[in-house]
Amino acid sequence: MSPAAARQAFFDRSHTDDLIAFLGTSPSPYHAVASAADRLEKAGFRQVAETDAWDAAAGGRYVIRGGALIAWYLPEGAGPETPFRVVGTHTDSPNLRVKPVPDTGSAGWRQVAVEIYGGVPLNTWLDRDLGLSGRLTLKDGSWRLVQLDEPLLRVPQLAIHLDRQVNDGMKLDKQRHLTPIWGLGPVDEGSLITYVAQRAGLEPAAVAGWDLMTHDVQPASYLGRDRELLAGPRLDNLLSVHAATAALAAVASADGTDALPYIPVMAAFDHEETGSESDTGAQSPLLGNVLDRTVYARGGTPEDRARALAGTVCLSSDMGHAVHPNYTERHEPGHHPLPNGGPILKVNVNNRYATDGIGRAVFAAACEKAGVPWQTFVSNNAMPCGTTIGPITAARLGIRTVDCGIAALSMHSARELCGAADPYLLASAIKAFLEG
Repeated sequence: MSPAAARQAFFDRSHTDDLIAFLGTSPSPYHAVASAADRLEKAGFRQVAETDAWDAAAGGRYVIRGGALIAWYLPEGAGPETPFRVVGTHTDSPNLRVKPVPDTGSAGWRQVAVEIYGGVPLNTWLDRDLGLSGRLTLKDGSWRLVQLDEPLLRVPQLAIHLDRQVNDGMKLDKQRHLTPIWGLGPVDEGSLITYVAQRAGLEPAAVAGWDLMTHDVQPASYLGRDRELLAGPRLDNLLSVHAATAALAAVASADGTDALPYIPVMAAFDHEETGSESDTGAQSPLLGNVLDRTVYARGGTPEDRARALAGTVCLSSDMGHAVHPNYTERHEPGHHPLPNGGPILKVNVNNRYATDGIGRAVFAAACEKAGVPWQTFVSNNAMPCGTTIGPITAARLGIRTVDCGIAALSMHSARELCGAADPYLLASAIKAFLEG
């Protein structure tokens, strides 16, 4: 299928309309997990606790740990040695996060102290109306989601009159220049958390901790003369989380699920943007523990587990780079992925991506089954290559892993850009992959 045919096939835009809604309800990893869980619940999945014993009954289940979610569908009659088909994603995005002592200020301005999370292009957070989201942890150990979708904070840029050389190269000091303002007056210690707690319907004294972050309150939207592009926040990597959720729900709701040759699994990790080293990141034992427990719940042995993992394949889905029309020299000349050209296969021989030739064949087969076009991404030899959860998952579990995604511009910006057709094409390829 050509890119033009793909766009025409996607004329109704229903999948991307739902993605826009998903982005709006998912300003933090905790909200993204809740939004995905809501969609899975509607498809018949049920939440199980890690502290409970798991049974071997057929059907869909999921576990939540902080900003991570693992979901799977167990077909009727699946044996303990049945392999898995895993799609891996991540829920976090680079942003500005609230510090433990948040109330600060200078020269008569009230400000909020923030820490930079992940690889942030700092200038993209200037002069944007920012809300606050995340979770408040209470003294009893429970936590409450909070989402304030209103212009509360702003990082103001210095006027050009006070920096005449700004267009010759801006240099922002991460400590001094990225502190948002949110009012006038002296520093009022405790005021931010008091305000957020009250907006969440809580007594401020009940709050013991917080994981709060800023988000751009401008919603995602279609862009361009023909509305063929999508501009929005957190496309990296909530677009993949949404696609994987939709694909898993579709597989579990289809006819003939009892005949699935694999157990379809979705793994949405947190903290990918900072190296995945946490109890909710891809370097944790979370996914491996879930896979092991599903084997043992079906009466499996360590031998069954080894057989199941030997036949398992993981599709690591994360955003990739489209060729930038203003910086074509930064891209590999023979590989110029474009928006709406279908998902991209990500390849790096130094294992920054986990794809090999056999993985390429698996990916190509899934795209062919789904009837979607696909492209290949390779970094310019003179540029360092990013990485994903793919190599981490491959090394930790010893399973074949393939890296893919969709082509986008402005990755890690407060607002990114991709093709409006690509989210549906990616979800279709993931669905075909999960079906085996």
